[in-house]
Amino acid sequence: MYPENHKQSRDLYQRALESLPGGNTRTTVFMKPFPIYAASGSGCRVRDVDGNEYIDCINNFTSLIHGHAHPALIEAASRQLALGSAFGMPTASEIDLAELLTARLPSVEQVRFANSGTEAVMMALKAARAYTGRPKIAKCEGAYHGSYDYAEVSLDPTPSAWGGNAPVSVAYAKGTPDNVLADVVTIPFNDIEAAVSLIREHGEELACVLVDPMPNRAGLVPADKAYLEALRRVTREVGALLIFDEVITFRLGYHGAQGLWSIVPDLTTLGKIIGGGFPVGAIAGGKEFMSVFDPTSGKPALPHGGTFSANPMTMRAGIAAMELLDSAAFARLDAIGQAVRDGIDAAFRKTGVPGRTIGLGSLLKIHFTDRSIRDYRTAYLNEVETKRKSKFNAGLLNRGILAADYGLMALSLPMTDADVETIVSATAASLEEVAALD
Repeated sequence: MYPENHKQSRDLYQRALESLPGGNTRTTVFMKPFPIYAASGSGCRVRDVDGNEYIDCINNFTSLIHGHAHPALIEAASRQLALGSAFGMPTASEIDLAELLTARLPSVEQVRFANSGTEAVMMALKAARAYTGRPKIAKCEGAYHGSYDYAEVSLDPTPSAWGGNAPVSVAYAKGTPDNVLADVVTIPFNDIEAAVSLIREHGEELACVLVDPMPNRAGLVPADKAYLEALRRVTREVGALLIFDEVITFRLGYHGAQGLWSIVPDLTTLGKIIGGGFPVGAIAGGKEFMSVFDPTSGKPALPHGGTFSANPMTMRAGIAAMELLDSAAFARLDAIGQAVRDGIDAAFRKTGVPGRTIGLGSLLKIHFTDRSIRDYRTAYLNEVETKRKSKFNAGLLNRGILAADYGLMALSLPMTDADVETIVSATAASLEEVAALD
């Protein structure tokens, strides 16, 4: 049981408090009274420093679609490490991965690599500004797009800041300048009329509309196809670029979310699974839009470097990871994702606890409400739901299941049918404990 059988993690945290602020480098992995420290991982399992074993249902926040220590990825990384980890020169590896990505994404003709999803989104927004000469961006309320201050506006507004159908742009981090808020138009998700109206209102100043087709922090609700089609039409109407953030949703299918929805964005941001377990980001799109990065005629409209951008360790591991993700692999991910969602939904019905899952493919999010969830606001937890979620999270952890504390699960290919049954059983038992609260 946590925290009793985690003495080594407790000791490490006490050490960390001296050299790291709050003993922490990633806010997302912090937990009270102390985080659990990983020691090793293999397949879909992780072992902590105290020897406790877990089925990993978060996989480093969706990035490890092949689980931990996959032999093909170890081989690719080891082979490159022996040749050198990074150079102040380009390598053939970046061409190989770029060609693989352009082949999978019909909207993409060229790719530029970065080091994280945050950096990819930042550079995509800057590319849209450079291409259009306009200052403003639009993004959906509650959608997470990394840590760039423009992209994180209105990430977690409380109900007091919601306003009406024209959401107010609210700072996420203390110290965000007012001019940043002034240059971000926050639009509602899955509300065509309100979103289109706001985009038209600001159209002359709008460089782009940034959208995640299934925004994790906004409930993991799949976008209505009609909503994305409306964004595609209105951005063309006002001369703004449409940017798809597929840092997470690229794991939904062979052609990503844009393939599932049959939408062609101008720019796409990628990350996570394309790095084979190493830090990575990518900005991708048509040659016309990507030309802002082109240095062949002198200083480009948008200079972009990065000491470790397109480093061959990431590129070679990424190529190996993507080559493993064939049509059969995605079919398997779809099957285990549906099995887990169905199993958890059945457990909600059996226990009588209000709630259900939402998601597609290998992604799912657990919600503790029976109301219709369409966007950030309808997914927002009230006090009772928050209490249920906390009890549930503790139950999962103590049954050896790792998931995000906000209900996200990201499944991996090494999971067997037996692992799926274990996940569902642990969920059902944890929901029994939640039911006992009422």
